[in-house]
Amino acid sequence: MPRQPSEDQHPIDDVDRLLVRMLEQDGRASNAQLARAAGIAESTCSIRVRLLRERGVVRGIHADIDPAAVGRPVEAMVAVRFGGHVRSHIERFTDDVPRLPGVANLHHVSGTNDFFVHVACRSAHDLRDFVLDHLTSRPGVLHAETSLIFTSRRGTHPMTDRAD
Repeated sequence: MPRQPSEDQHPIDDVDRLLVRMLEQDGRASNAQLARAAGIAESTCSIRVRLLRERGVVRGIHADIDPAAVGRPVEAMVAVRFGGHVRSHIERFTDDVPRLPGVANLHHVSGTNDFFVHVACRSAHDLRDFVLDHLTSRPGVLHAETSLIFTSRRGTHPMTDRAD
């Protein structure tokens, strides 16, 4: 699991920001392309990209797969609420659930619910079984509420735009 950026890390500079933006746009960009666009040597670029990964700024490069195209047309967001909040239950859930087949994302959140699990299944029947077999049967889970996802759109605005 990549390290999470901490508050004591130095903010990324303009060159790093450009490299991250380019990787956001095309995760398959070669080191030579990245270096040329940033105006730096390829060896320097390679080191900077490696450090961005090690620092947790770049957490990974992923293919965006259509679940329906690979036999998982039923998507849902499952809100999971724990009772008692036993650390070992939360940690085990956090470690185990992302490894389950069909899990696209796991979000640990604040508010009434503790987690949101984005899952893609072959059918409504499989979704029901997933929730019962893999979520509500876990120690500490008090409640699960499933919402079907009708459409999804990935955000298009770069994360590298400054917040200020």
